[in-house]
Amino acid sequence: MPRAFGVGIDVSRYGHYAAFLRDDLQPAADELAFAESAHGYEQFRARLELIVRRHGGNGAARFLIRVDVAGQYADNLIHFLQSLAKTLPITVSCGDPQRNKNYRAAVFGSQKSDPIEARAAARFALTERPAAMTPVDDEMRMLRQVAGRLQAVVRQRTRLINQLHHLLALTFPELALLTKDLAAGWVLELIHCYPTAKQLAQASESDVGNIAYLPDKHVAPLLAAARSSIASLDGAAAEELVRDQVRQLRDVGARQKRLEILLVSAYHALPADNHLATIPGIGDVTAAILTAFIVNIERFNHPNKLVKYFGVLPTEASSGVDRDGRPRGPKRYVMSRAGNDLVRRYLWMAALSAVRHNPAVRALYTRVVRKHPQHKAIAIGHGMRKLIHLAFAVWKTGRPFNPNHYPWNTPAHAEPASEPASDITLSPNEQAAGLNPVVPALPEVTAACPESLPHDSPVDERTPLDFAHLKRQLPLATVLDHLGLTPRLRGPGAQRRCACPIHRGDGRGRTFSVQLEQNAFQCFDAKCAAKGDVIDLWASVKKMPLRDAALDLVRTFHLEPSPRGTEKRNG
Repeated sequence: MPRAFGVGIDVSRYGHYAAFLRDDLQPAADELAFAESAHGYEQFRARLELIVRRHGGNGAARFLIRVDVAGQYADNLIHFLQSLAKTLPITVSCGDPQRNKNYRAAVFGSQKSDPIEARAAARFALTERPAAMTPVDDEMRMLRQVAGRLQAVVRQRTRLINQLHHLLALTFPELALLTKDLAAGWVLELIHCYPTAKQLAQASESDVGNIAYLPDKHVAPLLAAARSSIASLDGAAAEELVRDQVRQLRDVGARQKRLEILLVSAYHALPADNHLATIPGIGDVTAAILTAFIVNIERFNHPNKLVKYFGVLPTEASSGVDRDGRPRGPKRYVMSRAGNDLVRRYLWMAALSAVRHNPAVRALYTRVVRKHPQHKAIAIGHGMRKLIHLAFAVWKTGRPFNPNHYPWNTPAHAEPASEPASDITLSPNEQAAGLNPVVPALPEVTAACPESLPHDSPVDERTPLDFAHLKRQLPLATVLDHLGLTPRLRGPGAQRRCACPIHRGDGRGRTFSVQLEQNAFQCFDAKCAAKGDVIDLWASVKKMPLRDAALDLVRTFHLEPSPRGTEKRNG
């Protein structure tokens, strides 16, 4: 059996540092600092071959290489190592920088240098035996490079827009009150011709009306605002600053368009089509961006893993805690700041399109808007999540999206369901489309949880309730996600733990245990000792009697109180 050797490589811009350990964690060869060049890579190859010769020739050694990635500096190195694997027994793993840092701190303490980083990586490779990274083909590497460049340009455009806001706050503050989009074409043309409120105030109505794409309804309000403006900055220097900002914005906008075209070209050059662009709302650009950052859908075994990867989920926002450790003030949910900003930006635009053209997203949007008529952005956020679930399903099955596969606008309670709808954790009030998580992926797009529209009949204190029927409709995972507990849960399987939401509002401890497959929970703190099912959990968190909690669940999740044609009551 070949002997294992750990090789740790600390990566930097101009060169790398490698450490070599035997399986007894002792040095196998001298450490090596080598340049990011053909000569440096040849030095590294020679060092590996030296170790092979020392230990009996070919077949006597196997190398476990761990690369500590620093930005994009490891791309060439990883490509070289993967090509080297054709002639030498090599397994390459590429670690998360934070995980590598934590391991190094645990083993070597506060010491930090290139040799220490390399030794820690080599030791990690031998002791932890991380899974080998999947090689990425050249077409995907090119797609990722273009997507990374597009992300940088989009961030630059955002910074320029913010700078324009700050500048116009001095030269024409009222403009931001008349239009939300200061980067719109007509706005840029307007302030390029009339960069300050003082200049615009001197223009005639016909001159302003000749601005390209400027809506006629804005002409009179613009002139009125300019003539009564409170702007505190004008003059030749201020005018040049505004015009320069406009030139930069136009230039970066053109660069963004060129990169989008290049991105789509790289996407279509991929060896296999993942059919993401067949989902209504997701165009070629968004499909290419999702593909570039997902890389391989097999990295994710569940659609919610993908949702969390991109941060399209709500997080609870509250200010402070009281003396009992309970959150103060009204609780609210905001979109998580985790994930990739480029993906989230384009997904938002895709969701705006999908609410009109995608039947799955439109049905969900309608239902959420009915509950939050004053906050339609919440429904768009749910639409973003729905699109991720659909992307997961389409890519996993390898078949294009079929809008007629499921009657999306049919209420979930119109036909009896033989099985629980889903055990997928969802954001507040959302039911998602994707693959059924209970069975292996089938070669078709299925609904993980059919859409449910509000009931026509009102729910009041006299409404008959069937607790068992309610629990069959409502997985515990859905309630946990609605309460904002999903991001806190820890554990690899159906058994998860976190701080108890019933008696600990400060998020400390892990006494609260949930069993997602059995839809049950229990708090192991003797002072609390709460346990039960979804209705018990809702009653405990909301401080309600069981029947009131069941009624509240019916209203919140639009459930069917009891099977049709029955008068069974509980509570």
